[in-house]
Amino acid sequence: MNFTQSLLVIVLLIAASAFFSVAEISLAASRRLRLRQLADDGDARALRVLRVQEQPGFYFTAVQIGLNAIAILGGIVGEGLLSPYLAAALSGWLPERTAATLAFAGSVAAVTSLFVVFADLVPKRLGMAEPERVAMAVVGPMERFLLVFKPIVWLYTRCTDVIMRLLGLPTQRDERITPDDILALAEAGTQAGVLDRPEQQVIENVFELDTRTVTSAMTPRDHIAWLRRDATDEEVRLLIAAEPFSTYPVCDGGLDQVLGYVDAKELFQRVLNQRPIVLTDDGLLHKVVVVPDSLSLSEVLHQFRQQHEDFALIVNEYSTIVGVVTLNDVMSTVMGELVTPEDEDLIVRRDDGSWLIDGHTPMQDVQRALELDDLPGQGEYDTLAGFLMMMLRRVPRRTDSVTVSDYRFEVMDVDNYRIDQVLVTRTGPPSTE
Repeated sequence: MNFTQSLLVIVLLIAASAFFSVAEISLAASRRLRLRQLADDGDARALRVLRVQEQPGFYFTAVQIGLNAIAILGGIVGEGLLSPYLAAALSGWLPERTAATLAFAGSVAAVTSLFVVFADLVPKRLGMAEPERVAMAVVGPMERFLLVFKPIVWLYTRCTDVIMRLLGLPTQRDERITPDDILALAEAGTQAGVLDRPEQQVIENVFELDTRTVTSAMTPRDHIAWLRRDATDEEVRLLIAAEPFSTYPVCDGGLDQVLGYVDAKELFQRVLNQRPIVLTDDGLLHKVVVVPDSLSLSEVLHQFRQQHEDFALIVNEYSTIVGVVTLNDVMSTVMGELVTPEDEDLIVRRDDGSWLIDGHTPMQDVQRALELDDLPGQGEYDTLAGFLMMMLRRVPRRTDSVTVSDYRFEVMDVDNYRIDQVLVTRTGPPSTE
């Protein structure tokens, strides 16, 4: 072949190689959810791509046959494309043998560069940028190629399957979507500006319901507003005015002798109807749900749904009431910043870069705010206060401090053994990751 014919063959081989490259990368990069949406909208090509993704072995075998055949032909044609011309140009300055060697190397390098750029890099970038659209465009020609070379493709595919089974390797891609996949998509959506940070936080909180214990969302025992069963109408009204809640446990003498609970709405109805509030009236008293403190928030939601209630008492292994939880508490944990008033934030970032954190803050929220991955004794505590107690091995006092992972946790305020405020400052350089 003369120079023009060889150059034309090289151009055709590069185009064919680019087709196979883009067919390979676009199929691998195509998102099944996006393809499913397109298929549901009536695009038959998207459905064909989905079917190929379910059984991609034959498809990738055909791609590799095409790429390798083109590489061999490209080497044969490219070897003589520029060699004679480069050898003639170099022979005036170099010995003939050296000139021939350098001409051969230069020709191979030039042809290889053309294949790398135009048959590999450019097509693959295109396939990564628009994977679904490209995959749908090439699936028809690839199916026809598969039909023509079906016997060869079948032979190579079966040989590959046998080798994969002998090595104990999977022959199909696992298409199951995990929580980590969804969280990664939410993170990518936030970085792209599709989701706001609070919205991403909601998605993360939903998946944490299975790992967060109910104690991370409860109202602790010392903050429970409860009523004595023999309380007078005036005493009930005074308590409701002083501590407005939606639900009040009714007890016989002490908090650990709970008889049931009353709904604030029913109490208000009695007040509006000018009827006296008598807690001994069985019509006011509702059966209370009691859950152990080891349950996760997801399990508590299941209990609420099963028993058609939205209020529960939380007890420890010694049957002592440690707190109460409502459906609103759980949902507030999920919604996070979207529903939490700014003046009630448990974690406040100060102007100097430090954090002021409430001791009752769930430790998962603290880790997220500080970007901490691993902490000592994880699983032994639920809140920041529990973390400090575990680290100090005693009840913390004001000015006590703990340094972990380049952060210093200093107790700022303690009220009757309850850690109210903790100042967190960074002791090391900020992470660059």
